[in-house]
Amino acid sequence: MLQWTLDEVAAATGGTVHGDGALTVTSVSTDSRAVAPGSLFVARRGEHFDGHLFVAAAVAAGAAAAVVDGDAAVDLVPRIEVSDTAVALRDLGAYRRRQLTMPVVAVTGSTGKTSTKDLLAAAIPGAAASPRSYNNEVGVPLSVLGADDGATALVLEVGSRGRGHIAWLMPALEPDVAVITNIGVAHLETFATVPALVEAKWELVQGLGAGGTAVLPADDPRLRMSHGASTVTFGGPGADVAVERLRLDGVGRPRFQLRTPSGSVEIALALSGAHQATNAAAATAAGLAIGTDLATLASGLEAAQPSPQRMEIHRGRFTVVNDAYNANPDSVRAALRTVAVMPGRHLAVLGMMAELGPIEAEEHRAMGAEARQLGYTAVVVVGDDPGIAEGAGDLAVVVPDQAAAAVAVTGMVAPGDVVLVKASRRVGLDRLAALLAKAAAP
Repeated sequence: MLQWTLDEVAAATGGTVHGDGALTVTSVSTDSRAVAPGSLFVARRGEHFDGHLFVAAAVAAGAAAAVVDGDAAVDLVPRIEVSDTAVALRDLGAYRRRQLTMPVVAVTGSTGKTSTKDLLAAAIPGAAASPRSYNNEVGVPLSVLGADDGATALVLEVGSRGRGHIAWLMPALEPDVAVITNIGVAHLETFATVPALVEAKWELVQGLGAGGTAVLPADDPRLRMSHGASTVTFGGPGADVAVERLRLDGVGRPRFQLRTPSGSVEIALALSGAHQATNAAAATAAGLAIGTDLATLASGLEAAQPSPQRMEIHRGRFTVVNDAYNANPDSVRAALRTVAVMPGRHLAVLGMMAELGPIEAEEHRAMGAEARQLGYTAVVVVGDDPGIAEGAGDLAVVVPDQAAAAVAVTGMVAPGDVVLVKASRRVGLDRLAALLAKAAAP
């Protein structure tokens, strides 16, 4: 358990203590609604809020002290004043990282980060992992700060919205193993070009020490750059950890043989989607790299459960596949293809994919066309549509909002049908998926 004096916190952040420097804190929070007694509240300034406005509420809820910007005019005692609370949070994560002795695995990529992180955390007995999708400049330090000393490994999800983001986080990461799941076109609006995206993700590998391991997809030549650590590849034939004899059951769950340098093993996942086999291969490569035996990894992988809103299946009079957490071209294709192998008629409820920049119209047309080619009965397009309906042709039913989508779907769905719900998070189709799942209940 974390046990720091305010003097230690000040030394780690370059801050100044106002009050008793010998006072101890036992956890760190940036959310005044979630502080625990004895915690340290870091008052970050965000895009839509200013944590300094909630310092008093955090203290009232039990926080022992706060880290604040020196120019914020907070006179609470005890406090630590710093030049930038965002940097201070990262530096606290770095201080905690230097105290941890377990191996650290960091996972990035365009898609599959959360699933791979969840699979690996399930596969290693006693591992700690980033909660939910804590993968940014706030979530990564908080995940490190929350790691228990007794964990056997720490698995961190790492996102990036531009060059330098992962490098900036590296003091809090210092991974022993760096996993890049894939390079797609997610967030292309932010990165502008695919080479810039590759460069940004590669920062994770560049942060490895000489004894580290890079776990990389075997089929992507863009990730064959030189680096100072060792490399293990995953994917299809020819990879160090290879997926073979892949097949799917009636709800799209993959069963496959995994061939590794430590032998081969048959695995049946509880997660739906052929792409989950590749995620499992990446997780296995990382687990082997930190010394976990293959049999243990295989057992844990089979026990892994899907995260909410990621190919989450609700079975009833009809089946609802809630994949509404987020969307990009690769994940939409994977979801559409997975649902297409399930028995019954298939309906897709789709919303826009965000942050695609210049390829937005092209990729949305491709989304609708994919559903059409796979034999979907209908494509319900919710809200703003950059091209889904055009690609789907006469299968498209365009509605302005979720209420209208619910009416449209319930009016056309029949017993035994399968309904996929997917869009970027900002569209908020998770609420519609929950409503449809309730309607499907027997």
